[in-house]
Amino acid sequence: MNGPESEETPLRRAVCPGSFDPVTNGHLDIIARASKLYDVVHVAVMVNKSKEGLFTIDERIELLRQVTAEYGNVRVESHHGLLVDFCKDRDIPAIVKGLRAVSDFDYELQMAQMNNGLSGVETLFVPTNPTYSFLSSSLVKEVAAWGGDVSHLVPPLVLEALKERLAQRAGSD
Repeated sequence: MNGPESEETPLRRAVCPGSFDPVTNGHLDIIARASKLYDVVHVAVMVNKSKEGLFTIDERIELLRQVTAEYGNVRVESHHGLLVDFCKDRDIPAIVKGLRAVSDFDYELQMAQMNNGLSGVETLFVPTNPTYSFLSSSLVKEVAAWGGDVSHLVPPLVLEALKERLAQRAGSD
């Protein structure tokens, strides 16, 4: 068999990295768009031992798996260490990053150049949907902690988990 159906045709792979604490509709927009461009999209929940998240790594992975299940070609896992090592281990040649503003570009360009210099992996920058141009996990957590409505910023499943976790934290204070 020849052509795109051939077993010899390598899968086009990319990774969408982040902390996803919690996953937002902005994250999902980038993941969904990447899933249309690549055969397999790996979502790498990056572990930063020096930061305590609102959700554990396992909770973030489970939430991401549930909210990306409809795409069919998304694989969610965690990684501690350099993103280029994650890419090398899985034969992933591309990183997909959403850009919200020029300030994102300055930082992400440096990271893209470093990653390419270390391993040859390329970075694809995707402009964020204007609806989510202001959105960050930190902002969602802060607004939700003060009782603000974030229902339009996160998937319903994540909203419920967020409310539950914030209620637990408020109860323990």
